[in-house]
Amino acid sequence: MRGTRYRGDERHLPATAQISKSPRAAKPGGHDEPLETTAPGTVEVVRSRVALKRATDRCRECPIGEHATQAVCGEGPRKALVMLVGEQPGDQEDLAGKPFVGPAGHLLDRALAQLGIGRDKVFVSNAVKHFKFELRGKRRIHKTPTQREITACSHWLEDEIAMVQPQLLVALGATAARSLLGKAVPVMANRGQILQREDGRKVLITLHPSALLRVPPPDRDNAYREWLHDLSRINPH
Repeated sequence: MRGTRYRGDERHLPATAQISKSPRAAKPGGHDEPLETTAPGTVEVVRSRVALKRATDRCRECPIGEHATQAVCGEGPRKALVMLVGEQPGDQEDLAGKPFVGPAGHLLDRALAQLGIGRDKVFVSNAVKHFKFELRGKRRIHKTPTQREITACSHWLEDEIAMVQPQLLVALGATAARSLLGKAVPVMANRGQILQREDGRKVLITLHPSALLRVPPPDRDNAYREWLHDLSRINPH
């Protein structure tokens, strides 16, 4: 919901609600770009990408940010008509500070190109802004965010939505669908369908590209064609 704040396990608060000790507040004595406020202690929508990046980098509303290299915010045209939302940054995204630059991102780029949609025409982001992982030797292995972590991070995604004002949101996977719609959404039962948020924005449900990378090779081409069919409902013009 646009204009709604999500603070961990707290109830939903309006954008102008008084929130004390917010992790998003500027550092005392610092010169960070101000986060949109109208009165002391009042937290509103972050309207600058620079401010959003700084705020999410220092966010500790859940434990993930403590261990990630950096926050990874969305990128794309400021007023893109379409916003694609994934789950969280992966290892390569965490290191680069950019969304969808790893194998899943390359597959997404391939699909968009086949549909005649330039990556530079859409805004791409994630429901969770930090990389959650567990170490196995020297490798960082992806771990799915918990519901608490998704909820704690969802107000940052809402800030991006408020900033970009997309007409269509594309939920790539269950985490994105839950964050965008505020409830669990069975992806396989709803894939290719367009649902509606409480703010009236449309949400296209489909798989995350990483799910296709896990499909056994004999079935991968067919799975990709079905996914491409889902994405064909995007119209960025």
